[in-house]
Amino acid sequence: MAESQSVQGFFPQLAKYDMAEVKIEDKGLARYINLEMSDFFLGAPHANRLFGKSKLSIVERLINGMMRTEIYNGKKTKAYKAVRDAFEIVEKKTKANPIQALVDALQNASPKEETTRLRFGGILVPKAVDVAPQRRLDIALRNICKGTINSSHKSKKSVESCLADEIVKAAKNDPASFAVAKKNDLERIAKSAR
Repeated sequence: MAESQSVQGFFPQLAKYDMAEVKIEDKGLARYINLEMSDFFLGAPHANRLFGKSKLSIVERLINGMMRTEIYNGKKTKAYKAVRDAFEIVEKKTKANPIQALVDALQNASPKEETTRLRFGGILVPKAVDVAPQRRLDIALRNICKGTINSSHKSKKSVESCLADEIVKAAKNDPASFAVAKKNDLERIAKSAR
């Protein structure tokens, strides 16, 4: 009870979305997508711990991913407001829970295969390998944030509307989404390296 009160005290806008109705179809990612709303601004309590990232809320990981970009570098409150406004836009567009749209986007944007280089004698040979679920989620979050910043750069659209568009497109598995296009490229290259 104290945890939900603290979340509503800090962020009543995000506490209105019901996490109980969110469904994760990808069983590999289900363990790493944390839907519990906890206090934000904790100051990296899980840093340098094995699988510590999976203990953070997926929404906070999205906010932290937005902070990796040049506009929001180190500005967590500004990144939080952008994500909050993007969720409101997603809710208006889809008439559904934006957390579910984010989870669907992450499932559709996470690659299942990628390539690595193996050294045989003096040559490097590409080899297709399966991607660990934690890395799949990291790649999907990174590509969603990169696609948002790329589409808002030198554009009249705000970052909030670009993030909402990226989430909606990735949730529909639309190849026009930056994250889904990157996933398709990675899997295509891996398929040719089998």
